[in-house]
Amino acid sequence: MTTQSGPNRAFIPETRIGFWFLGTQTWARHVLRVALNDLERLIPERKAFYPIVLDIGCGQGKSFRLLIEHFSPERLIGVDADERCLPPARREASRETVPIEIRYRDIAELDVPDASVDLVFCHQTFHHLTRQQMALQQFYRVLKPGGLLLFAESTRAYIHSWIIRLLFRHPMNMQHSAEDYMAMIRARGFVFGPQNISLPYLWWSRADLSAFEWFGFSVPTQREETLINLAAVKPE
Repeated sequence: MTTQSGPNRAFIPETRIGFWFLGTQTWARHVLRVALNDLERLIPERKAFYPIVLDIGCGQGKSFRLLIEHFSPERLIGVDADERCLPPARREASRETVPIEIRYRDIAELDVPDASVDLVFCHQTFHHLTRQQMALQQFYRVLKPGGLLLFAESTRAYIHSWIIRLLFRHPMNMQHSAEDYMAMIRARGFVFGPQNISLPYLWWSRADLSAFEWFGFSVPTQREETLINLAAVKPE
C-alpha cells in the first residue's frame, strides 16, 4: 500500500517488524557500518571532510554518528518521509554536538537549495520510493559541483526473495538490478567508474542466508547480484 503522508508524498512504509529492526544496534553495526566502510574506499579523490551532509531516508537516525565519524560534517540534514521516524531521529540528533536538522519531507521534493550540499548519503532507501527518477533529479540538484553521492541499495534479486517478502514491504514494481541502478545514476548525469562500484554478496542478502556455503558449497560466481554500493560525483 502506498502511503500519502502529506502533499504528493508517496512511498511504501516498513512493516512493524521492519521498523523495529531498523532501530536496532544490529542494523547500525552489521548493515550501516559495513556499508559505510565499503563506500568509503570507493570514493574518488576523497576530501578531508564534507561540510554539509544530506542523509536521504535517515530513518531513526542510526546513521548520524557514523556519518560524523566518517566525514566530519559541520552540519547534517536528515530527511525522511515516514513520520514514525521523527521522534527517534531527533533523540539521536540530540546526542551529537554537530548541528543536525531533521526534515519530514518527500524525497522526490526536497526543500534544500540548489548546489548547497557536499555529500548525499542514500542507504537502503531508494527501493522504498515510488518516484525514483524524481528523487535522483533532486540528489543531482542539491549537490554542489564536484559533490559526492554515496548510494547503497538492495537489488531486485534480494527484495524479491521470500524472506524479504515475508518480513518487509516494498513497491515490487520499482525494484531494479545492479546494472539498472548504475544506468539510472549515470543517465542522471553522475560520473563514476568500475573502481567506484562494489557488489558485496553478504550472507544476509542471500535467499538461503548462506546455508549452502555453510554446508560446504562454494559461493556461485554466476549470480544475480543482491547489493550494490556506489560512489558517484556530480561533475564540476
